[in-house]
Order: sequence, then structure tokens, then C-alpha cells
Amino acid sequence: MINECRSEAYRAWLRYEKITDQAWLDENEKWLKSVMSLQESKIRQSAIAELKHALTALTGSEPKVEDAESPYQLWLVNSQEQLVSVDKHLFDGLEEDGYIIKTLNDFDEPKILIGANTERGLLYGSFHFLRIIQMGVSLSELNSKNNTKNELRMLNHWDNMDGSIERGYAGQSIFFENNQFTKNLTRIKDYARLISSVGINAVSINNVNVHSIETRLLTAHFMEDLIVVAEIFRDYGVQLYLSINFASPIELGELSTADPFEQDVREWWQQKVNELYQHIPDFGGFVVKADSEHRPGPFTYGRNHVDGANMLAEALEPHNGHVIWRTFVYNCLQDWRDRQTDRAKAAYDHFKPLDGQFKENVILQIKNGPMDFQVREANSPLFGAMKSTNQMLEFQVTQEYTGQQIDLCYLLPQWKEILEFDTFANGEGTPIKHIVDGSTFAYAKSGITAVVNIGNNDNWTGHQLAQANLYAYGRIVWDPNLTVEEITDEWVRLTFGDQPEVIEEITWMLLQSWSIYENYTSPLGVGWMVNPHHHYGPNVDGYEYSVWGTYHFADHQGIGVDRTVKSGTGYTAQYFEENQKMYESIETCPDELLLFFHHVPYTHELKSGVTVIQHIYDTHFEGVEQAIQLKDRWYRLKGKIEEEKYENVMNRLDRQIENARQWRDMINTYFYRKSGIGDEKNRKIY
Repeated sequence: MINECRSEAYRAWLRYEKITDQAWLDENEKWLKSVMSLQESKIRQSAIAELKHALTALTGSEPKVEDAESPYQLWLVNSQEQLVSVDKHLFDGLEEDGYIIKTLNDFDEPKILIGANTERGLLYGSFHFLRIIQMGVSLSELNSKNNTKNELRMLNHWDNMDGSIERGYAGQSIFFENNQFTKNLTRIKDYARLISSVGINAVSINNVNVHSIETRLLTAHFMEDLIVVAEIFRDYGVQLYLSINFASPIELGELSTADPFEQDVREWWQQKVNELYQHIPDFGGFVVKADSEHRPGPFTYGRNHVDGANMLAEALEPHNGHVIWRTFVYNCLQDWRDRQTDRAKAAYDHFKPLDGQFKENVILQIKNGPMDFQVREANSPLFGAMKSTNQMLEFQVTQEYTGQQIDLCYLLPQWKEILEFDTFANGEGTPIKHIVDGSTFAYAKSGITAVVNIGNNDNWTGHQLAQANLYAYGRIVWDPNLTVEEITDEWVRLTFGDQPEVIEEITWMLLQSWSIYENYTSPLGVGWMVNPHHHYGPNVDGYEYSVWGTYHFADHQGIGVDRTVKSGTGYTAQYFEENQKMYESIETCPDELLLFFHHVPYTHELKSGVTVIQHIYDTHFEGVEQAIQLKDRWYRLKGKIEEEKYENVMNRLDRQIENARQWRDMINTYFYRKSGIGDEKNRKIY
């Protein structure tokens, strides 16, 4: 049974508001009165429940569910089912999670077919069909074949069992409380349904920084709880993963070492994995943060990442499980005086030499940039650099460095740029999206994941408009060829309805928000000028003398990090030749990444004709005005959308304006005092 008694904010994009377009109903309602399904399965039951709930809400009439043909009907058909009326060739070219949605007009009374090769495909097709209805598309000529581009479409939760969430901005965990699993299983089911609606098929439920209590998730004490969560996910086509502690054999008090070369250690992991699969046969595998930011790993024993990952892969291999091994490994005890050690180089330096040595069920999880989810940074040179090692891309839906669900920052435009970036890994025309979908180098397993901080706030994401990031992530991962405009239009209409002014204003706010946030926080690719630890608000030198190795090197003459081969850290050499040349030269380096790759004088003239220092002043003043404009746009919608949603966003826009002013005044004052160069427009700088 689907939970129907929650707020609009809680229902997110699955609102299913009653259709008011009578002309559309007159034309199409005949297809929505009956659903035919010949078989039953848990996943198909989820699809049918969704269709019944949604069509009842949309039309005011509950459809009948039948196992025989009747006039004007919606058919759910698996390609293996024997239904003479359906041409089997319709299923040609459908992949495992793919589906077709087609109006069959060759009948006296036409039908609409949702067809797939798998039950999961039928579920995805059902959700897509409901999107079509809500977008106001006529049902009389549907003809869509839809395959996903990415086999693994994943979310990484950073939930702790005490109920907290690392980088959590939307309340407490929906999985854990008081060092136990929550008893609120309804919310977990609602979450599974929400993410399944955009095609997510895998979730790791606990923080990659695995503490002592979370280490015990591998023990019998929590097995029954894991079984329950896995069952809830399974009904919506979602596979359960766990983040694990590499030192678990020691932490659980069973061995004195976690050395991957020790037979006792290998057997220990095999036993734990066998126990998991005995109870959860479709368990996905492990996510591992090792030898990173003080987490234990194979380095302790003089081993490398291949040794550690392959030990776990060996245990998971008989069960078709996977090791997702994070490449976020760097020296976090760096001497700030050292101008050659470059955190940006670390992942490539650690992993590139190991290409071809990992087992086939190991996937390297690579952050989109070499640093850490900054507002603007270069794309990781690891993408495509390892032609014989499975790779997956890691995004961050969680707005850790992009406003923390206080400031509006819609991340889809950033993700789209990253996916389209040409790596030249296999010559021109090798974008990142074709690396991580496995098509360029025929990876055995690949895909995309993202850090997510869904919490127990009523609207899931804290900021009502931050729901757009979760929706957009699922849609762009399903099909990276979708446009930013298509996905954004879907979310706005599904979440707020079809009033033209509401659609126009919210769409503008979303599409402008990333550049607005960048304007008042991160000039020309610098990044990191934030308060340490919690990462919200300006602190220009917050990391400038830090062991974490994140610097801007501003002095009285200039700013930026020299990462060139000619005179800097040599980071540019990690890219394929075409990109190396582009970034190496100040003349060809894109302005938005200039200070990421080059140290330049404040008087350096950008391609826009503006100097670096004037660009800093201009963008920070402009950013505040744009933040005010966001509020003005939202104010126009008062009375046009549900009050709870309206107030939620308005409160955050007020806070965003204050934050933008802080950024403007601190950044501009800092660089005025550093450079001694005034604003040519004579605006107030302190």
C-alpha cells in the first residue's frame, strides 16, 4: 500500500495532482481505466500499486487490474509472457532495464503497451508512463523505446548509526537511530519508491567513514535488519550495498591483523561474505574508503590498492558481488610550504600504474574532479586513463561545498558539462559519459554514483528546491543524452504543476543558480575559501596553511596554483595530449579554470577583457544582486504554490542573500588589501 497521507513536500515529484485539463481527459482517459497483468512478482506488484495509486489520484477513478484483455487497456507485458496480441519483435533491442511504451493501434480497441525483458524494466516503464501523463502528452501515438546508458546507477549515503549524517543538511538518518536500525520502515519504502522512479538501482546505506558501531553491520546482530531493508529495496529494483571498514577483522576483535596477504584474513572475509549472501542472495557488495583521510587500508601492511581490493573481490566473486574502491586517496598531512606536492595529482599517481591488475568485479570510484566536489574544478584525468580497469564516476548530490541546502545551487548544468567533457582517451569524441558507461573500453561493470544526504525532514532534502538535484541526478544517470532543459522542465511540472508563471520562474531560478553561487564564492576555479570542517561560508585562508593541501597561493602580486609542467606541479601532464596542451597554456586555458591551473598577476587580462582583480570584484557584487533577484522571482509566486513549500524556500533565500553579502565583503576586502588595487567602479570595499 502506498502512503497517501503525507504533505506535498514529502510526496516530492510523485504528487499525482488531479488532472484539470478536461480536453486531455476526454481524449485519453479511456486508456486509464484498466490495467492487464498476466503474472505476479514483488517488483510488478510495486508497479501495479504505483499505477493504481497514481491513476486514481490523476483521474479520480481507480483502474481495475485484470488478467485478461478488455477494451482500451494498459498492458504490462514481460517479453517472456505468451500474449498472441503482442508482436515479439517490439522487444528487439531492449536491454536488461530497458522498456517500451507504445500505443497499439492495430486493434478495434487500441491498447497501450508497457513492455520489458525484466520485471524491473516494467517498473521503470510504469514510472515513465506516469511522467508522460503528467506532462500532458497525448496517449494516442506513443512509441518510445528506452534503454539506460549506465548499468550501475547508485547512491552513496553517509549515514551513521547514531542517526547523524556526515554532510547532512536535511535532518537525521532515515535508516538509523540510537545505534540501531529505525523502526520507521514506511519511510524507507517511500524512499525506495522515490529513487526507483528515476531509475536508481543500487544504494549503500552507511557512511564510507565507517565507525566502530557501523563496522558491526557485518555481524549477526544486525543481519535481520539488513534482510528487511534489502527486501524493501528489492521490491523497487534497488540493490543493497554496505560501506565497510578495511580493518574489520581487527575492529571486531577476531584477528590481530587485516593484512590482505594473510590467509586467515582472506578466509575471514570469505566467511563474512558467505553469511551475507546466505541471507541476502542479491546483495550488491562493498564500498571501500581505504588509506584515505586516516581510514585503514592495505598501506599499513606494505600492500597496495590492488592487493586490498582483490582480496575483497575474491570473497565476493562467487556471489557476483562487487567491490567499489574509492580513488579519493591523497596525503592529508601535507606541508603547506611544499609547492610541488599537489593533492590534485594524487589519485592518478596512486592508481594509474595499477591498470589491468584489478579483478573484474572491482570498480574504481572516481570523483568528478581531482579535489573534492568544488563549485568549479577541472575534471579528473583518471577518466579513461585506465583502459583495463572498471571505472565509475562519483558526483555529489549533497551540497557540501555548494550551499549546503541553504543556498540554492542546482547542480545538473555542472554534471552535464562534466559528462560531455572530451577526454581524448580514445581520440577525439571520447567524453566522460562514454568512459563511465563502459562503451569506450568495454568495462565489465561501470556506471555512476553520487553522495546523497537524504534525511528525515518532511521534504527529504531540507531545501525544497534541492529535491531537483536528486531528481536530476537519477534522470541524467539513466540517460546522459537528455538535456538540462528537458530534465528541469520535468521536475518543475511534476513538483509544482502546470501554471506557466510558476514553471517559468522556478526554471529560471534553477538554471541560473549554479553560476550565481559561483559568482559570489569561487572566482576562476580557485575554490576552498571556506570555513574548515563544516565548509559553509567564506574563510579566504581557511585552508591556506592547512595539512589538507588546498591552497590559492595569493600574495600581493597575484593568485592561483601553477599546475603546469613548465613551471609548476606538473599536474597538466596527467591529461591526454590535447587537454594537456589546452590547460598548460594561459592563452588556451579556459578562464573559468585559469586559477586552478595558473598563478597569474591580478592585472592579468581575461579573454573577456577584464582583469583578474576586477573580475573578482565584479562577480562578487553581481552575485549578491543575483541572490536578491532569486528572492524577487520567488516572491512573485506567493499564493501560487503550497504555503509550506513557499515559506521553506523563502526562508532559505533570505539566508542565501546574507551569505552572499558575507562572501562579497570578505573576498573583495581580502583581495583589495592583498593587491592594493581598487575597484574601477568605486563600489564599497572595506
